[in-house]
Amino acid sequence: MAEILSQQEIDALVNNVKSGAEKKIEAHSDKEPILFDFRLPNRISKNQLRVLRSIFENFAESFSSFLVTKLQTVVNINVTSVDQIYYSEYVLSVSNPACLFPFEIKNTDVKGILELNNDLALSLVDKLLGGNGLGTKQTKVITPIEQKVLHVVVDRIMQDLKKAWQTVDNMDFVVERFEPDIDFAQITSQSESVLLISFEILVGEQSFLMNICFATFAFDDILARLSSQKLTSVRAIKHFGLTARDVVSSHLSKTLLPLHVELGTAKLSVKEILDMQIGDIIRLETKISDDQKVRTGKQMLFLARVGVSNNKKAIKVTRKLFEEQYPSEV
Repeated sequence: MAEILSQQEIDALVNNVKSGAEKKIEAHSDKEPILFDFRLPNRISKNQLRVLRSIFENFAESFSSFLVTKLQTVVNINVTSVDQIYYSEYVLSVSNPACLFPFEIKNTDVKGILELNNDLALSLVDKLLGGNGLGTKQTKVITPIEQKVLHVVVDRIMQDLKKAWQTVDNMDFVVERFEPDIDFAQITSQSESVLLISFEILVGEQSFLMNICFATFAFDDILARLSSQKLTSVRAIKHFGLTARDVVSSHLSKTLLPLHVELGTAKLSVKEILDMQIGDIIRLETKISDDQKVRTGKQMLFLARVGVSNNKKAIKVTRKLFEEQYPSEV
C-alpha cells in the first residue's frame, strides 16, 4: 500500500512545484508561445508540398515561355510560396475590385480561383493591344473588352496547368467566368483550408503578383495519388511505368528522317562536263538489275529495287543493312 503523505509534506511538495514552475516560466519568458489549432490540422504533408512546388515550377516555366512570345519582352515567373491557409484569410487578402477567374477540374469536385493582380491584368491588356504596358487607368475595374483580351492569357494558363499536372493525372482545367468581387467567387466555406500558390511575374523591370487558390476539401483524392507515387521520379501519366530508355526509344521511333536513293554513280573528266549539252546521256556504273543504295545522311540503311507503285516512283526494300551492322539485343 502506498505511503500516505502528511499535510506538511503535501504543502512542501506543492510549494516546490510552484517555485519550480515559476523558475521555468521565467527562464523561457523571452519566447512567445505559439497556439496550436486543433480544429483543422494541415491536410497536406511537407513531401506533398514539395511535389506541388515542383509541379507549379514546371507550370511557371511553360507560362513564362508563352508570355515571352506574346509580349516580345523578357518575362520571368517565380513560385514565391505554396501555403495552406484558411479561406477567410485568403478572402481578406484580395483587393476590391479584383480580377478573378473561378475554375474547376472536369469530372471532379475540385474548384479554384485564378487571381491576377489588377496592375498585371491591365498591363497584359495594354501590351497585347500593342502598347508598352506603362499606361495608367483611373479605375481598376476590368471592362468586358479587357476581359475578352485576358481570356487569351487565362485559357493558356489552364492549358499549362493541365500540362504541368500530367505528372499526376490527366486533368482538364476549365474557367467558369470572370468575377470582380471575391464574395461572389466563393469556392469553399470560410473556415475551410485552401492551398494558395503565389507567383511573382517579372515583365521587364516591372513586378506583379498572381495567385492560384485551390479548395483542399475536395483535393484528397489527388493528394492520395501524390503520396502513392515515387516523389523523386514523377513522370507524366502517359509514360508511367516505363523506363527512361523506353520513353526515349518511343520518341526516336516517331522521328522523321530524310531518305536518299542512290540510283548510280559515274566518273567524268572536267572536259567532258564542260562539253556536255542538253540531251546528252551519262552512263552509270550500276545496272538496271542491281540493287540501289538507300541512305540517310552518310549512313546506308537498305538495298532496294526501283519501280512504280500506284503510278508513282517507288523503291522496294530487298535487304536491311543496318540490322547487319547493329544487330538487336536479345
